[in-house]
Amino acid sequence: MPKYIFVTGGVMSGLGKGITTASVARLLQMTGTSVTCLKIDPYLNFDAGTMNPITHGEVYVTDDGGETDMDLGTYERFLNRNMSKMNNVTTGQVYKRVIDEERKGRYLGKSVQIIPHITYEIKRRIRQLAADSKVEVLVVECGGTVGDIESLPFLEAFREMRIEEGGSNTLFLHVSLAPELSVVGEMKTKPTQHSVQEMRRIGLQPDVVVVRGSRPLPKEAKEKISLFASVQRDSVISNPDAKSIYQVPRLLEEQGVLGPILRHFGMQRRLDMREWDRVADRFTSAARAVRIAMVGKYASLADSYVSVNQALLHAGAVVGVRPEIDWIGSEMIEEDSSKLSLLEDYDGVVIPQGFGSRGVEGKVEAANHARVKGLPFLGLCFGFQLASVSFARHVLGLDGANSTEVDPKTPHPVVDLLPEQKGVADVGGTMRLGGHDILLKRGSKAFEIYRKSRIRERHRHRFEINQRYIDRFERAGMHFVAFSDRGRRAEIMELDGHPFYMGTQFHPEYVSRPENPEPIYVAFVLAAAKGSAGEGRGKQLVTRLAD
Repeated sequence: MPKYIFVTGGVMSGLGKGITTASVARLLQMTGTSVTCLKIDPYLNFDAGTMNPITHGEVYVTDDGGETDMDLGTYERFLNRNMSKMNNVTTGQVYKRVIDEERKGRYLGKSVQIIPHITYEIKRRIRQLAADSKVEVLVVECGGTVGDIESLPFLEAFREMRIEEGGSNTLFLHVSLAPELSVVGEMKTKPTQHSVQEMRRIGLQPDVVVVRGSRPLPKEAKEKISLFASVQRDSVISNPDAKSIYQVPRLLEEQGVLGPILRHFGMQRRLDMREWDRVADRFTSAARAVRIAMVGKYASLADSYVSVNQALLHAGAVVGVRPEIDWIGSEMIEEDSSKLSLLEDYDGVVIPQGFGSRGVEGKVEAANHARVKGLPFLGLCFGFQLASVSFARHVLGLDGANSTEVDPKTPHPVVDLLPEQKGVADVGGTMRLGGHDILLKRGSKAFEIYRKSRIRERHRHRFEINQRYIDRFERAGMHFVAFSDRGRRAEIMELDGHPFYMGTQFHPEYVSRPENPEPIYVAFVLAAAKGSAGEGRGKQLVTRLAD
């Protein structure tokens, strides 16, 4: 019988509940326990695919084509294993299934209600994932905070599962906050007390409380939370700020988080963190910084590009440098082209994914500036497409060249709609999504980077390079060196005579892991690091590339 850890949050969002969930799961994994994670999102959207990254964070794409919450990316990076679209459940999915069943006549004669029908469907999905994954422990994270009206059906389902599965097979872990007012200099426990009281009001009693804070929780504060929350003292776990998110498993282990969990489940396991510690130490040991400019229109929220950020950090860790990422709004460049000179203060330029026409011209000019100035450049998905548009305009002389996504009437559609997309009307879940095999040309820079002729990468796009223009690109020195779908889709671009100028139609960041950085990110960061070690800053650079 699988065991379940239900992770809830209190006081406020953004506490790092996803990192706590992933860290606890990783610790269990390092004891030899088979484990996976499930993220519950209480919004009515069917999935995250149509949501604005500024309000919700990035859309994470699984290999099986799910457009999911970004926490699934955290789970994959920490557990070093692929998640499925089934690892993300939304209110929209639950209600749609129940309504579809009602229309089919499954509930004939019954009034369909939140309890028992909605909660039954929630429980069914949780149990189905545990069964399909064949895990000993399923860690279930509920989005939002306790007390949110949209979360109540899920919390009720958790309460019912404790009764049905038994107390020894279910554990409630509550993540809360102990704020510290600078004028007082004391970490306050009252918000956590009230958060636990709200849990009790709806029938839940936490077994473990993980308390976030800017510094470790003092002994007196732990004792107060233990008393008022009815939680054993060793089950009050301090989770202070860390230099790297990959230090969190070690911090939680030092606080003893596994003790009450294993005791509650009646499990005896031995923890081995040696390999994880070796990897995690990379992220805080690098002394020299490499400055990376991220040019995009979602620059106001770092979570818009969280997988890109993490992939750069993974690459920096193995190369032996510390990437420092600045977000530069492409609209600012559109409004004032002199701002392009800002890019010359950086060691590398990334143009990440995106949609729509806003900020496009700024990205096109940024791609051209990186080409002309010899700045290491990486274009991702839309960034790859716009780098091709930039080359078509500035090198091939194709005035007005564009993507038909931006300008349907462009005289030179170097980027065009996928043929199978032309009859698609719905927006949600209809792009080219998920993992596809890609074949690389021998002798190319991409082949040297990946050291293999076949790779598997994830996609999320409707538009692609128009192959009618590829011969012109090739003659001018821009080469498309990897293809998928039997040669129909151009996947990797590289430029002759440039220190590093490459782009990918796929999203390499989705498969990057702390233990296994994605190769093209490693190559990009290495190129940026070599550039930053120029004449004035020394010529020697130690690089550590993982074979």
